[in-house]
Amino acid sequence: MIRYRFAEFTLSAQERRLVRDGREVPLIPRYFDLLLLLIERRREAVHRREIFDAVWADVIVSDSALSQAVRTLRRTLDDDPREPRFIRTVSRHGYQFVCPDVIEDVEDTLRPAAGPSPVAPAVAAAPADAPVELEAPEAFEPLLERISRTPSAATDEDRREAAELLHALGTAEALERLGTRPGHAVARALLREARWDSPGAGPVPVLGAPAPLAVTRELLRLRLRRAARFAATRWTGASTGSALAGIAFGSVGGTILAVAPGSTAPMAIAPVLAVVGGTCGALAGAGVGAGLALAEAAFRSQRTVALTTAGAIGGGLVGGAVQWLGHWGLAALFGLDLDIGGGLEGVVIGGAAGLGFAIATRSTHDGLAAPRGRKRLQAALVTAVCCGLAGLALTLAGRPLAGGTIHAIAASAKGSRATLAPLGRLIGEPDFGPVSSAILASGEGALFGLGLAFGLMRRPRGSEEPQSRRT
Repeated sequence: MIRYRFAEFTLSAQERRLVRDGREVPLIPRYFDLLLLLIERRREAVHRREIFDAVWADVIVSDSALSQAVRTLRRTLDDDPREPRFIRTVSRHGYQFVCPDVIEDVEDTLRPAAGPSPVAPAVAAAPADAPVELEAPEAFEPLLERISRTPSAATDEDRREAAELLHALGTAEALERLGTRPGHAVARALLREARWDSPGAGPVPVLGAPAPLAVTRELLRLRLRRAARFAATRWTGASTGSALAGIAFGSVGGTILAVAPGSTAPMAIAPVLAVVGGTCGALAGAGVGAGLALAEAAFRSQRTVALTTAGAIGGGLVGGAVQWLGHWGLAALFGLDLDIGGGLEGVVIGGAAGLGFAIATRSTHDGLAAPRGRKRLQAALVTAVCCGLAGLALTLAGRPLAGGTIHAIAASAKGSRATLAPLGRLIGEPDFGPVSSAILASGEGALFGLGLAFGLMRRPRGSEEPQSRRT
């Protein structure tokens, strides 16, 4: 591997360290990857899309994440965007590393000197909560003023940068000086959000702090506004993926039912069940997908709890609505008084989908999970297994999913040929019994989870924001 030396800096690709004059400068992993990419391809301007594909390959983030990364790197390198020594902005394209004197060496061990990094060259490199070599206490005040302003008085990027600088000066002291001044809830939310991208940032508690409800509201507003477009895209993808899974399950199940020995169902049952399956899948995917998309956009800590809870709520709301409409519709149109499910089933399947997706993407914390290739397949399979087990548990508890409900309706309606009894006889049961219903529910839940996860993780084309703003 190659070690790069430029100006007073040394970047070790093997040890993943940036050193300045013998002292290590902390960088979060993605920012290090960005700097390494720009240096490796310094003979060209790297397009923003290529940067997203290389540095944020497993997540979907907004264009402001790249702008923030470049600002942090410039502070770390003591670079001026107006007269750049290292990173040049290429308008409406991307960025280029422009330092002419880059020396490549064979990688060896770097031994940084003990002690903190000097603050004057790179204030972002100072450990949080440690007093920096900036004696003037008024250094905090202009930064606190910037993050306490309303959004109309300062841009989001300007306030975000001020929050990162405050973490560099010392998180604990910044919070103490912030106090309960006007706008402190907004400022506290900004500090909590910025700590993810600030090396060595200290904790920014919400509970126990002044106005915890206001801080929580501002934090949710920040995160939802940042990722609203992506969350909407993921919700659509989840609903589409679940609908396709339902169509596939209904088509295959209907075809097997039509050709099963002793079945009186016509082949036309296959497209009918495909429509029913697609509708059920789309509705369930819409509810669960909306919950997961919003939770993933709004929560960066306690992600597993948030996704599980949000999936359960989304599934329960849609399931409850379908249960009420289905019961009312069957009674009004066909005079059938059936205790069909929906609400509880939606809670269980939605919670299982959220839990499986959270487990499969647990390393994600700085964007919306969008793994590729094998990792995407693994995440979808984990989600499918969790949903399949949830479907099995519901069946064992006497709560059938869509397939079991169709069988119950067909068995109660005179002359219906949609009964699933032939499927039970295929596996050796005299009727559609517990074994066949368990197999059907497990498969139904697993295929729903698979389609939901694949749709949820779909990476939209052209996901970057408009590039009219310069960093």
